[in-house]
Amino acid sequence: QVQLVESGGGLVQAGGSLRLSCVASGRTFSNYAMGWFRQAAGKEREFVAAITGGSIYYADSVKGRFTISRDNTKSTVVLQMNSLKPEDTAVYYCAATERRYYGIDYRKSYTYNYWGQGTQVTVSS
Repeated sequence: QVQLVESGGGLVQAGGSLRLSCVASGRTFSNYAMGWFRQAAGKEREFVAAITGGSIYYADSVKGRFTISRDNTKSTVVLQMNSLKPEDTAVYYCAATERRYYGIDYRKSYTYNYWGQGTQVTVSS
């Protein structure tokens, strides 16, 4: 089992920045691919960013504004969010998976089997 705890959400004006952190506990963190997803009110959960041992993925909507990084020594994955827009408002979820198979898609929520409780990000216009 892996436990994930997010922090860093809050209220920010458009154009501002927030830094989300997700701390994992329970297993060897470096064995896991980590992802960030978000879910706005009334909408489906959507992919934001993911990081494996050697690759990084971003949704087109956040590319150039968000940066995902990980520190295996601290079992932490960070999502630095800059130039925030009102449409970035959502609950942001950290996710982890130790699955490995040909064709795995880290942009899909079903790839992940561990989820945090979420942290609210609100961007005012």
